[in-house]
Amino acid sequence: MSAPHQEEGTRGTSAGPFRQPRAVWAVAFACVISFMGIGLVDPILPALADSLDATPSQVSLLFSSYLIVTAVAMLFVGWVSSRIGAKRTLVTGLAIIVVFAALAGSTDSINGIVGFRAGWGLGNALFIATSLAVIVASASGGFAGAIILYEAALGLGIAVGPLLGGELGAISWRGPFFGVAVLMAVALVATLAFVPDLPRPQRRTSPVAPLRALRHRGLLTMGIMALLYNWGFFTMLGYAPYPMELDAHRLGLVFTAWGLLVAAFSVFFAPRLQARFGTAPVLYANLLGLGVVMTVIAAGVGSPATVVVAVIVSGAFIGINNTLTTQAVMLVSPVERPVASSAYGFLRFIGGGLAPYVAGKLADATDLGVPFYVGAATFLLAIPVLACGHRLLREAESGTGDGEPVTPSFTPVPANAPAGARPVVVAVGAHERAAVIVDSAARLARDTDSPLEVVHVRLTAVVEEQAVDTETEEEARRAVQAHLDRLGALGVAATGQVLGGVGDRAAAGRALARHAAEARARTVAVGRSPRGASAQFADGSFTSALTHAATCTVVLVDPDAEPRTLTARSLTELRAEA
Repeated sequence: MSAPHQEEGTRGTSAGPFRQPRAVWAVAFACVISFMGIGLVDPILPALADSLDATPSQVSLLFSSYLIVTAVAMLFVGWVSSRIGAKRTLVTGLAIIVVFAALAGSTDSINGIVGFRAGWGLGNALFIATSLAVIVASASGGFAGAIILYEAALGLGIAVGPLLGGELGAISWRGPFFGVAVLMAVALVATLAFVPDLPRPQRRTSPVAPLRALRHRGLLTMGIMALLYNWGFFTMLGYAPYPMELDAHRLGLVFTAWGLLVAAFSVFFAPRLQARFGTAPVLYANLLGLGVVMTVIAAGVGSPATVVVAVIVSGAFIGINNTLTTQAVMLVSPVERPVASSAYGFLRFIGGGLAPYVAGKLADATDLGVPFYVGAATFLLAIPVLACGHRLLREAESGTGDGEPVTPSFTPVPANAPAGARPVVVAVGAHERAAVIVDSAARLARDTDSPLEVVHVRLTAVVEEQAVDTETEEEARRAVQAHLDRLGALGVAATGQVLGGVGDRAAAGRALARHAAEARARTVAVGRSPRGASAQFADGSFTSALTHAATCTVVLVDPDAEPRTLTARSLTELRAEA
C-alpha cells in the first residue's frame, strides 16, 4: 500500500496537544486569564464591602453588571465576528478587558467598579465567543490537540483564578483588577504579534438569529433549564463568601479547591457518567444534588465550616452540570451550532446576572439564608423544566424521532464500488495518520475480499457554551475524496461518507455502529487516536461507544501490528496499558 502522507483537506498533525504554534499559545494564555474573571473576585467580596463601605447586595452587582452585559452581547458577537473577522473581534475584546479591568482597580466607589465590570463583560463576550474558533483555526497539532489545550486553559483558569484573587486581594482589593489588566495586556500584545489574520466566514450571521433560534422548543427548554441552574450557581458564587468569615487568602484557597473539583468532574467524570446513564438522567440527579447542597448552605449559614465544606463539594456537581448542560443544548438544537451557542449563552448569563441582584434584595429584606433557599429552589425547578424536553433529548441521543436531524448524520461522497457486498468500514478523522489507518483497513478489506467504506468523522467541538466546527464540510469531503483517489489508483474498491456530529464522541460512535449494521458491514476498523490511548479507550469515548454498540466485529488497526479485536475486555486491557 502507499506510504502515509497528509491528505488534502486535513489540517494539523498528530504531534500532540502541546506542540502548537505561538498563535495558539497566545490565545490559550488569554483564555486562562479570561476564565479567571469570575472566580478572581470571590475572595475579595468581603474586603470590597468593608473598604468601600458597601453592603453585600451592592457588591453583588459586580456579578450582575458583568453577566447581564455579557448575556446581551452574546446575541451580537456572531454578527460582529462575521463582519470584522475572528482576530479583530478577539483583539477588540482583549483591549476592552484591559481598559475596564484597570479602570475598576482605579476607582474609589462601588458604583464605579460595578459600571466598569459591565464594560469588562462586553470585552469578555467578544473574547470567549471567538477564542475557541481562533485556537482551532490556528492549530497545527490537530484540532483534537487544540481542544485539549482549550479545555486545559479552562480548567486552569477556573482553579487558579480564586487562588490568584486571594493572593492579590490579601495585598489590596485593587490587586486582582490590576493583575488581570496586566496579564491581559500581555495576552493582547502576544495575540497581535503571533495570531495571523483569519478569513471571514463566507456567510454573515444575522444579529437576530440567536433570538429566532429560541423559537425551537428544544433549545428554549434547555436554555430555560440552564437559566435556572445558573441562577442557583451564581447565587452561591456571589453570596457564599460572606458566611464563611474568612480573609481573602483563605477564601482564595477554598474557591481554588472548589475550582479543582469543577475542572476534574467536567473533564474526567461527566463524559463517563453521560455514556453510562445518558444525559438527562445524570442531569436530573445532578440538579437534585445541587439543590440538596444549596439547602445545606442555607440551613447552615450560621456555621462557617458547614458553608465551606458544602461550597467545595458543590464543585463536583457544577463541573458535571456545566459539561452536560451544553451537550444537551447542542443535542436538541436544530440550528447551526454557533447560533445555538449564542442563544444558550444569552439565557445562561441572564440567569447568572439576575441572581446576585435578586439575592441581594432578599438578603437585605430578610436574612442571609433566604437567597440560598431560593437558589436551591431554582436548582430543583430546573428538573421539571428538563423533563419537558426529555423526549427530545432521548430521541437526539438515540437518533430516533421525526424532527429535524440534530444527531450525527452521514453524507455520501460519490465513488464507484460494487453494490451488495458486505464492506469493511474504517473511521478516521482529520489528522496526519488518517492515510495510514485507511491503508491498513484497505489491507484488511483485500484479505477478506470486501469493498472498503471510508467514514470521515467530522465533529463539532463543544466546550462550555462554545461550539465551533473543527473543519468545514467541504474540507471533510475533500479529505474523503483524497482517500478514494489514492485507493482507486491502487485498485481498491471503496466508497466514502462524512459523519457529521455535535461534539459528543459517544453519540457519533453509536451512530457509526447503527450505520455499520444497516450496511451489513463485515468489520469496522479504527486506528490509534491522536488524543492518546487514555482518551480513546475511556468510557464515553467514540471507540468505546462504537465497540459496545456494534453488532459486527470492531478492530484496532495499526500498520506495525496485526489488527486487534476490540471487546469490553480488550478495552479494559488497553485502558490499563495506557
